[in-house]
Amino acid sequence: MKSNWNYPTTVWVGNNRIIEINSACKNLKIKKPLFVTDKDLVGLDFVKNIIKIIEKEFKNLNIFSNFSGNPNGENVDEGVKEFKKNNCDGVIAFGGGSGLDVGKAIAFMSGQTRSIWDFEDIGDYWKRANNDNIAPIIAVPTTAGTGSETGRASAIINNETGVKKIIFHPKFLPSIVILDPVLTLDLSPRLTAATGMDALAHNLEAFCAPGFHPMADGIAIEGIRLTKKSLITAFKDGKNLEARSDMLAAASMGSTAFQKGLGAIHSLSHPVNAQFNLHHGLSNAIFMPYVLTYNKKFIEKRIVSVCDFLGLKKNFKSFLNWILELRKELNIPHALSEVISEDKFDLEILSKMALEDPSTATNPRLLNLEDMKKLYDHSMKGNLFS
Repeated sequence: MKSNWNYPTTVWVGNNRIIEINSACKNLKIKKPLFVTDKDLVGLDFVKNIIKIIEKEFKNLNIFSNFSGNPNGENVDEGVKEFKKNNCDGVIAFGGGSGLDVGKAIAFMSGQTRSIWDFEDIGDYWKRANNDNIAPIIAVPTTAGTGSETGRASAIINNETGVKKIIFHPKFLPSIVILDPVLTLDLSPRLTAATGMDALAHNLEAFCAPGFHPMADGIAIEGIRLTKKSLITAFKDGKNLEARSDMLAAASMGSTAFQKGLGAIHSLSHPVNAQFNLHHGLSNAIFMPYVLTYNKKFIEKRIVSVCDFLGLKKNFKSFLNWILELRKELNIPHALSEVISEDKFDLEILSKMALEDPSTATNPRLLNLEDMKKLYDHSMKGNLFS
């Protein structure tokens, strides 16, 4: 068996490490950064204060923020124009998953002539890229969920097809990551819950994905443990810095681990994110127990093998019950019908999109179109598989 393992990210961790942002630019020889964050964050006081810190070193800082959640290709194109117009030479990607994904994509596409869709995560499409002029990236997450700061891809919606695409290249990986839990203190309980469940989904699916990758497995198991230890605390006591730090670590670990693969939780999520603008972490949380029970025969031994480490009874039911109780405590809806009207849900089209999603290939159980229909149907009705 042959596998490629990659863990080269430099991560600066700790309270108030954001004040070192200009040092990060110097380390990467960035002289004219483009600060990328979404339109909901850019006007907040704590973000304005960070921009002031950066402007002490870079007087005419360029800022791009004309996008929000679930970004699309046009957002990236506009950001690339801004990058080139101002002769920028690096990107500070700041915010939640959308800010990080757009920032990374801008840095990558600033050196390309082909369409962004030519670099979808299919086979060796990434080898089409011109590697010479890809700008360096500094990533600063303000949510503990997507883990995009340690990932080699961005999730971008193609508006023409209505499909969320995974755009991949090794140089999407940021060169320096700043994990500062202070930046997550004001995250609402609702977003703390959704992003935390996103981190859990990444670690869980990576651990259950087939293939030989013990490094990813070890990271994923610890990411699950940190989530079990601290997500409820962060949800109930948002000012708890230890819990916030644990969740930031769990998020980064999930993204690091899922180079091994993901699964049907993400396959089912991506179409509803694109079609209904549903928060990705929330959809992952809703689909999680349905996919777990559908995959049970193929993952039960792996799940049971880590129950001791997680402080659970050594059986699949104990693990499943923890997931169900966790969702309940976080006020996560049990059924998809609680957030999407069934009469607006085109089962045929969405199931086909889910089947074609790249995450499907590494689901522990081989899936076909009928499987996807069953998973959506059970998730919509709230019926777990026996």
